[in-house]
Amino acid sequence: MAGIDLKSSAFSDNSFLPRRHALEGENVSPPLTWSGAPDDAAELVLLCEDPDAPSGTFVHWIVVGIDPHSEGVAAGQDPPRGTGLVNGFGQRGWGGPHPPPGDEAHHYVFRLYALAEPCVLPDSPSAEEVHRTVAEREIASGDLVGLYHR
Repeated sequence: MAGIDLKSSAFSDNSFLPRRHALEGENVSPPLTWSGAPDDAAELVLLCEDPDAPSGTFVHWIVVGIDPHSEGVAAGQDPPRGTGLVNGFGQRGWGGPHPPPGDEAHHYVFRLYALAEPCVLPDSPSAEEVHRTVAEREIASGDLVGLYHR
């Protein structure tokens, strides 16, 4: 399967997210750039999840319908043509890191999927629902991991 190169000018893979992007900071989504999405992709889907959350994997950001020919998104913006779904905080769009105080650093996995055909998800999907739905349509993906602790 093809790979998408997903990066951020705010942090490197497996390094700490700046406080600006955390819930306790400015709660601004980080800037992202990507390349390598297949030309025949119908849409891109962006998921940011925290698999270290005490109550199970927590969804921080889910955006569907992203323009497959786009190359990124600026900080605090929605990806081109994307529709933000409801995150684990019960809000539409980005919800920054907010791990329990004293926990080891949590991993915030940003994953961009290129899909062969559009997917339909519930308005407030769990991470498992996203994984299951995109698995049948995925033709490429890429990920970027940020860390955060309080």
